[in-house]
Amino acid sequence: MAAPKRGRSGSAQSKPWRPLALILIAIVALTGGMFASGQTTPRLGIDLAGGTSITLQAENEPGQPNAINKTNMDTAVAIMNRRVNGLGVSETEVQTQGTKNIIVNIPRGTNSAEARKQVGTTAKLYFRPVLATEVSGAAATATPKPSASSSPSGKATGKPKATSSSSASPSATATSQGRAVTDALKAGSTPSATASSGTKASSSPSPSASGSSAASDGAAKLQAQYAALDCTKKSVQTTAGKDAKASEPTLACGKNSSGQWQKYILGPAAVDGTDVKKAQAVFNTQTAAGWTVTMEFTGKGTKKFADITGQLAQKQSPQNQFAIVLDGEVVSDPYVKQALTGGNAEISGNFTQEEAQSLANMLSYGALPLSFKEQSVTTVTAALGGEQLHAGLIAGAIGLALVVIYLLVFYRGLSIVAIPSLLVSAILTYVIMALLGPAIHFALNLPAVCGAIVAIGITADSFIVFFERIRDGIREGRSLRPAVERAWPRARRTILVSDFVSFLAAAVLFIVTVGKVQGFAFTLGLTTVLDVVVVFLFTKPLMTILARRKFFASGHKWSGLDPKGLGAKAPLRRTRRPSGPVAGHADPKEA
Repeated sequence: MAAPKRGRSGSAQSKPWRPLALILIAIVALTGGMFASGQTTPRLGIDLAGGTSITLQAENEPGQPNAINKTNMDTAVAIMNRRVNGLGVSETEVQTQGTKNIIVNIPRGTNSAEARKQVGTTAKLYFRPVLATEVSGAAATATPKPSASSSPSGKATGKPKATSSSSASPSATATSQGRAVTDALKAGSTPSATASSGTKASSSPSPSASGSSAASDGAAKLQAQYAALDCTKKSVQTTAGKDAKASEPTLACGKNSSGQWQKYILGPAAVDGTDVKKAQAVFNTQTAAGWTVTMEFTGKGTKKFADITGQLAQKQSPQNQFAIVLDGEVVSDPYVKQALTGGNAEISGNFTQEEAQSLANMLSYGALPLSFKEQSVTTVTAALGGEQLHAGLIAGAIGLALVVIYLLVFYRGLSIVAIPSLLVSAILTYVIMALLGPAIHFALNLPAVCGAIVAIGITADSFIVFFERIRDGIREGRSLRPAVERAWPRARRTILVSDFVSFLAAAVLFIVTVGKVQGFAFTLGLTTVLDVVVVFLFTKPLMTILARRKFFASGHKWSGLDPKGLGAKAPLRRTRRPSGPVAGHADPKEA
């Protein structure tokens, strides 16, 4: 008689070492990555590690005495929260206090200076035409300059400023002047620029013959201020052009691709930050441009952007430049070659992912409905949080000890499967949390610790479901190996349904909450996913291997699978009942 075909269960039963090898390789790789990154411990939240607390006070915009209201404050909080939290698990807290204040709590380990900049310099975002620019405090040298281009779909290319260290794009052309005048000053003034190879970049807006004397005086004054401007001084970097009106030309500072400070004369704002509907960092594979920033404008913003790009596109390089200015600082100054009328644009220039995301953040959330000033900045100690963490770890250790004792008492030898599985789950959880610190700014706070403690019960529950299904098979009279393979499909279904419900609850909690509660939800969801991984790749294969050992297969009383102790039935025996009377024997029914 032909041997029966072996299906998936038979294959899995005969090769349990494969999933064990796979999870071992994963642990080694993740652990190696953790040590390679230098982040060998999880980042701690502000309640555990301390940090910085910033109090911001809202101020009415000029001419808007009623701007401070609940709607605008809530909008400001949402903008700041999305900017500083990124994926929402960095544990930086942004919340209102009273009617005029916003509190920002930044945990230690986060770049507090950058976070302060994110929440403190988001009030004013403008697109301004560049009138003149040169390296501040040094002679400008000939450098390659990215040529702006656009397509019918609306693309503009340029190199990032201020927050970037990108180099010029491959399509750049050299210019001896570096940066030059690109537009006229307001009130009828027109620029004039001269450049010769190897000379210092210079630009001198000259008043139009038809311009008024007041406009000429204003242009001359601005040019004198520009000549004296030194953007290498920190005090100048933070104040140049910060309080300028949108309707007037101004001075500004920003960094170029070489990390040098550049000074600018900028024209009146052509597009406001509120005219940007959406901006995001995108990896462009179609044109090999790498990371780019795409912008989508509102209906009103589309017309404004089309007008300014149409004007700039008529000028020769480098006179087709516009600056994206955030609170007086130039963060990007792309070039344009044709009018962008479709309401969409793309900025490229050898961005890294971090640079592209930073610029996209500024464009998306750069215009707050209110202006804010720092009222106070205080340092938060972690003394209380350290005590709470210590108490939480003790509670977790007690809970884990109780689970281990329960497994030893009720499942005896099966603890050889359960305890290593708990250990593997703990290792994976710790390593992944440590890696997520630098990757997505995940910070471990007290609620997150609670989520990890709750996960102990979830993981133990999965083992218990599997063990009980095996015991049910033994009670029915099966030997251990068939009982394990029969129990697995039923246990697997129950475990998946249970973990799915837990993960769904964690996902909903993560989406609808903010701050510390998100830490709890994130940790709960992470450990739930790891529970499935551990059960499938470690617990089940290990149980299959141990079922072949005499200690378990013979039903030793300390194995946890003793048929007598479980009240098993007599072994199942298959008998074939004759279909009719056999020759020479009477029919049993007639006996």
